[in-house]
Amino acid sequence: MQTNTPQKIALVTGAGSGIGRATAIGLLNEGWQVVLAGRRAEPLERLAAEAQSRGQSALAVPTDVSDPASVQALFDTIERNFGRLDLLFNNAGVNAPAVPMDELPLEKWFSVLNTNVTGVFLCARAAFGLMRRQSPQGGRIVNTGSISAHSPRPFTAPYTASKHAVAGLTKALALDGRAFNIVASQLDIGNALTELSERMTRGVLQANGTTAAEPMMDVRHIADAVCQIAALPLNTNVLNMTLMASNMPFVGRG
Repeated sequence: MQTNTPQKIALVTGAGSGIGRATAIGLLNEGWQVVLAGRRAEPLERLAAEAQSRGQSALAVPTDVSDPASVQALFDTIERNFGRLDLLFNNAGVNAPAVPMDELPLEKWFSVLNTNVTGVFLCARAAFGLMRRQSPQGGRIVNTGSISAHSPRPFTAPYTASKHAVAGLTKALALDGRAFNIVASQLDIGNALTELSERMTRGVLQANGTTAAEPMMDVRHIADAVCQIAALPLNTNVLNMTLMASNMPFVGRG
């Protein structure tokens, strides 16, 4: 006699475009029910409609992850509709203009930190609470890091600082979650081809002051990596994974 396994519930932030959209599609194709969060309602609703047309389950919830009230409303919606959360892909993030530090408007610094650090914390905090309360207890949090968590590009102080902070937060989550069957991973991504990163194919400032085009990888490989991590049992974790275009200028001296 066959029994139906309940669908697991995933939340993807920054789901309206790029890495978030590709990962949401990957999870949907793997049979997950996916909550789609992001600041812009239209792309979320379009993706949810596409999923539903294929017989998949997606719920669009417009959210500003840097706003505590908005994040609370998102998780209230998840708990009300599904009663639990099995996976958070904590992906929403922003960047700042690549200018010398003394020329960077302070509001750009605060924007990056508020989204990339506080936003990640707010979503992780809410997910941690729900995963701790639910039965069966536990779940998985995957944070989007970056190669910038290890080595900066020129004129990227806000983004680099934010991704170093995410690395510390991920380790703290992995430690603090042990008692509650909550595990945390960080996926450090380098040169994934999205609408925002396409400019790198035409040339980007290098550490030696030159400008050079860089190799890129297909964003679907990141979705595949998240799906692979999400498929693991909770007694097994990928704490850190670096996924990059093989020939990008990260490994070695330059």
